[in-house]
Amino acid sequence: MIKQETIDRILDAARIEEVVGDFVDLKKRGSSLIGLCPFHNEKTPSFNVSVNKGIFKCFGCGQGGDAVHFIMELEKYSYPEALRYLANKYNIEIEETEQTAEQYAEKSHRESLYIVSNWAGNFFRQSLWETDEGQSVGLSYFRERGYRDDIINKFELGYSPESWDALCLKAVEEGHQVDFLEETGLAIKRDDGRVYDRFRARVIFPIHNLTGRILGFGGRTLKSDKKVPKYVNSPESEIYHKSNVLYGLYLAKKAISQENICYLVEGYADVIAMHQVGIENVVSSSGTSLTEGQIRLISRYTKNVTILYDGDEAGIKASLRGTDMLLKEGMNVKVLLFPDGDDPDSYAKKVGTPAFREYLTNNIQDFIFYKTKILLRDAGNDPIKKAEVIHEVLESISLIPDEIKVSVFIRECSTLLDVEERALIVELNKLRRSAQKKTATQGKDASAGNRATSPSPMGDMPPADLFDDDAPAARVPEEKKEGQSVSLALKALHEREVVRLLLHYGEMPATWLEADQQYPIAIVLLVDLQDIVFEDPVCKKIVDIYLDYTEKESLPPVRSFVSHEDRAVADLAVSLLSSPYNLSPNWNDDKRNIYVAQETDNLKSAVLGAVYRLKKQRVEKEMQTIREEMRQVATDDDLNLLLYKYQKLKQMEKDLAAYLGTVVVK
Repeated sequence: MIKQETIDRILDAARIEEVVGDFVDLKKRGSSLIGLCPFHNEKTPSFNVSVNKGIFKCFGCGQGGDAVHFIMELEKYSYPEALRYLANKYNIEIEETEQTAEQYAEKSHRESLYIVSNWAGNFFRQSLWETDEGQSVGLSYFRERGYRDDIINKFELGYSPESWDALCLKAVEEGHQVDFLEETGLAIKRDDGRVYDRFRARVIFPIHNLTGRILGFGGRTLKSDKKVPKYVNSPESEIYHKSNVLYGLYLAKKAISQENICYLVEGYADVIAMHQVGIENVVSSSGTSLTEGQIRLISRYTKNVTILYDGDEAGIKASLRGTDMLLKEGMNVKVLLFPDGDDPDSYAKKVGTPAFREYLTNNIQDFIFYKTKILLRDAGNDPIKKAEVIHEVLESISLIPDEIKVSVFIRECSTLLDVEERALIVELNKLRRSAQKKTATQGKDASAGNRATSPSPMGDMPPADLFDDDAPAARVPEEKKEGQSVSLALKALHEREVVRLLLHYGEMPATWLEADQQYPIAIVLLVDLQDIVFEDPVCKKIVDIYLDYTEKESLPPVRSFVSHEDRAVADLAVSLLSSPYNLSPNWNDDKRNIYVAQETDNLKSAVLGAVYRLKKQRVEKEMQTIREEMRQVATDDDLNLLLYKYQKLKQMEKDLAAYLGTVVVK
């Protein structure tokens, strides 16, 4: 187990903007940073990072937390795994206490797959560099391809020996289970139960996730036997899903964000070749058709994609329709065609770095225009084929969500296709209406299901004092709604408001008190609410933590809640510390004389309002209890006593309501 002192050092060092920035392209907006959420598909940024508070929050899907939780959710790591990742990022040495046998046995199945995959990566690299066979076969091949040693090491390339079971034997010898070798695809089991290496006698291309851990492998044969498949790849597993992985993205993500463009190529060799000439913002779908998951990965870092095609025109035409998915996701798509059947790898070797970069800059074309030209060329003078081209081009344009871009493409394609702009617009609208009807039909049943399973927005609701919940809501008769009354729901909301004030302003002095009694606001809240029992279990836990600290004459740091081991506590803290709104710099500007009141301008009102709302609810609850008792009393004396108590409570209710500005029904 990781020592607490080490955990504290990791949390102190981890900068939320740096950790998230490795995976999401962040832009400044007000006091926050925003970007496209990596946890759900979105085209308009709703993912916020607060540098001051050290948290992230998506107001689209609800995910939020600190740097540790971000890594846990993104990579599906356990808490210790996420800490180790951050420790490695910030060069912090991990100090751990010795694990018991029970703790060791609790290591997850998923983590075991990662361990064996990363072990295999080391095995292949050692085979390449440290064995005679690896050097004479594997290393010689890479060098003949022109790969420099630093590039070979950068991509962690390797070699699998020709022996049928070299990896399997070594893995078992070092304590790895055969089941994990088989599940990750490193080994294949025969009918007789024996296993053999999947990648034997091949050079190895490891496939990494965004944090650099190995998920799977691609293996290329060096034999000329046509019966032997050229490439063998790892099968799908619990840690490797091909549709959500892009080869080279781990090494490219920083360059993609900096250059604001991503080059998309076909295979491993093309990615490596471009790194050789100093171009790092390049990824590959590794020979598979581009998927929505892969497009979303790219969109975290840029909206600009350039597809690099080799000279195989048949292959280009086959991929045109798949490329429409990029347009649908709001990407700006361009293409580049290499001459004479070259691909990025061969062309880079042929012309060298300066000429390759120049060609890349001068020959990029917009995808829509390129698609129009190549299809028109094939259609020739055949009017039927030309009509088909027009429909196919319009189908691509109809997918673009940006109306300004659509207008530009329609105008330009009108000239290219020699068709009136108005006719194209009419046909485009037909396509869109047809698509909308299809979507509506498919979504009817799904929408009903979504409404039934939609998460409660309670965690993202604004502060309680933004609602006039004390007026009409307080007078609504209590009715059961899924086991909870309206009054209980309001109490939960009011309890969260108290917790919000504790987290935001707990350490600030209560300046409305006498100068010698200006205690922290947290103390004022906790003292005033001594007679209140918190019913929301998460709110109660946070308040209890504050009470424990006050007994030691201190206050808990906000970070302790954001990073709390209880996920419910952490989620509530992040939710209450986050806001989807930022005040524009145009407000509170001396030049414009426009000023907006801030909550900090009158914290007395916010604090007392939160206290009095909870007290008013407690009074109302006691009044309800007395009303029930009055129905059952047997003597006039008992009734008079209850009436006296009721009148006292009624006066308290009126006094509290007067402060809160609400109406009490007589």
